[in-house]
Amino acid sequence: MATEVGIKAPGFIAFFKSGFKTVIDMWFVILPVVMAIGTIATIIANYTSVFAIIGKPFVPYLELLQIPEAAQASETVLIGFADMFLPSILIEGVGNNITLFVIGALSITQLIYLSEVGGVILGSKIPVSIFKLFIIFLIRTIISLPIIALMAHLYFN
Repeated sequence: MATEVGIKAPGFIAFFKSGFKTVIDMWFVILPVVMAIGTIATIIANYTSVFAIIGKPFVPYLELLQIPEAAQASETVLIGFADMFLPSILIEGVGNNITLFVIGALSITQLIYLSEVGGVILGSKIPVSIFKLFIIFLIRTIISLPIIALMAHLYFN
C-alpha cells in the first residue's frame, strides 16, 4: 500500500514547488501577523495593567499551589497565550526560584502561542477559532500548573 501511494505521488519538482510555496506563504502571510501579535502583546504588557487584571483569577490557584509571589506570577500566566517568551521576561524581577521555575516551565508547556503555533494554526485550513485555541490554552495551563508546582516544590525544598 505504501508503495502504491509512493508511485502515485508527484515527483521531486512538484514536491519542491509545493514546499517553496509553503515557505513563501509563511514568510509573507503568517510571519507579519506573528510579529504584530508579539509586538502588540509586549506593548500591552509593559504599558498597561491589562494582564495584571485578567491574571487576578489565578492568584488563589497559585496560592493554593503554594507558589510564592502569586500576585506577580498571576500577571504572567495568561500573557503566555500571546507569546512564549513574554512570561519569562516579565517575571524577571521576582527573586524566588520556585516562582521563576513555575513560570518558566509553564510558558513552555502552554504550547499554544498566538505569535507562533497559534498563528500558524489560525492561518492553516484547520477549522478552529481563536476562542477555541484560548480554551485549549486555559485547559493546558490549569492542568500543567499543579504538576509544575509539585516538581518545583520537590526540587527547591
